[in-house]
Amino acid sequence: MLVLSSCGLSQNTAVPFTVTPGTIAPVPGLEDVTITVGSKDFTEQILVGYMAELALSAAGADVRDLTNIQGSSNSRLALQTGDIDLTWEYTGTGWINYLGHTDPIPDEQAQYEAVRDEDLQKNGLRWLPYSQLNNTYAFGVTEAYAQEHGLRTTSDMTAFLQQNPDQAVFCVETEFASRQDGLPGVQATYGFPTTEVKTFGTGAIYAGIANGTCNFGEIFTTDGRIAGLNLRVLEDDKRFFPQYNICVVLREELYRRHPEIEQVMQPVAMALNNEEMIELGKKVDVDGDDPGIVARNWMISKGFIGSDTA
Repeated sequence: MLVLSSCGLSQNTAVPFTVTPGTIAPVPGLEDVTITVGSKDFTEQILVGYMAELALSAAGADVRDLTNIQGSSNSRLALQTGDIDLTWEYTGTGWINYLGHTDPIPDEQAQYEAVRDEDLQKNGLRWLPYSQLNNTYAFGVTEAYAQEHGLRTTSDMTAFLQQNPDQAVFCVETEFASRQDGLPGVQATYGFPTTEVKTFGTGAIYAGIANGTCNFGEIFTTDGRIAGLNLRVLEDDKRFFPQYNICVVLREELYRRHPEIEQVMQPVAMALNNEEMIELGKKVDVDGDDPGIVARNWMISKGFIGSDTA
């Protein structure tokens, strides 16, 4: 309770839906096992947190909801201390923020294996196999601008800007503008010019791209505003940015007691990808839908849970 209070977390509450099984069927080893699911406090994390709760409920677990924890450090601490039992985390965050490495590993599988092995050895945390969903950095442009200039990759952007340096107007976050794994590093890797760099908060960057304040902007590759504002993600074809594939993470002692959790969660993880999450995020951040209902409807649409939820 002391850790729970210090993190600013509220008491666990029951999952706000009645859940019936679909392709995720009751698992005898999980019947009435209490599992507290946590998440960080942004849309994507809240969505996948609800997905985990619905999946585990369908499997028969007694699930407690502790989604919407403020900050990565608090979420990590809650998992380590047992205030939550399971959460979703990103391989790049684990490798750089939690394990303290400065150099990311470009290959998704190799990055996953490295963080999986080290976090288990050092901290007793089990990373389940990673999803295709990779919430990393990229540059975004409007779909119209991309089509006009034939832009699909960051190398395409570089070639275009080398010929048209007056178009090299970028919107980025303040920190991204100076970090070596941000604008300076990616610019050195690709060799594109910058005529003007404008700094904004994250949300303002998406609007800035859409309204022509800048031609290119720093974005996150699974953000719902990509679909909502009709933006195109330029592929990081030289793989400069760290990989941020999402994984279910739980303490090893819980995994050893209930390895069935993996068979319940893996179909959900494997069904997620960037395109799916962009559309789900759009429903919340652009259309204003409730994230719990969006997650539930997605789980029903995939057949993971029954349609007669209430």
